[in-house]
Amino acid sequence: MNPISESLKLSKEYLGKKVTVVIDRPINSKHPKHGFLYTANYGYIENVMAPDGEELDAYFLGTNEPLNKGEGTVTAIIHRLNDDDDKLVVVPEGVNLSDAEIEHNVMFQEQWFEHEIIR
Repeated sequence: MNPISESLKLSKEYLGKKVTVVIDRPINSKHPKHGFLYTANYGYIENVMAPDGEELDAYFLGTNEPLNKGEGTVTAIIHRLNDDDDKLVVVPEGVNLSDAEIEHNVMFQEQWFEHEIIR
C-alpha cells in the first residue's frame, strides 16, 4: 500500500471518535519554518504515528481561543491527494461545521495542497 493510502486508512479509523489534540501551534502563532500565521489551533494526536513518521496531525476548530489541548470529536479528514500527511478535523461537543466552513478555517495551510474533505 502506498503512503497516501495508508494515511487515509489510518485517518478513517478516527472518524466519529472522541480524541484529545495536543496543540503545539495555537491560533496566531507562526509556522517555525515557513512563517505563515496559524488561524486555527493545530496539533497532533499523541502516540498515534502517521505514515510520514510523525504523530497524526489535527486541526482543532470551533474555538477562537489559543489552546494547549482540545477534546472533541473527529468530524472530517483533510485528505491530501498529493501528500501522505492527512489531517483530522476535530471540533468540541456541540459544534457542527459545513465543508465550506472547514475549508475556510484550514485554508491558511491547505492552500498549498491538493485536497478533499472526507466525512
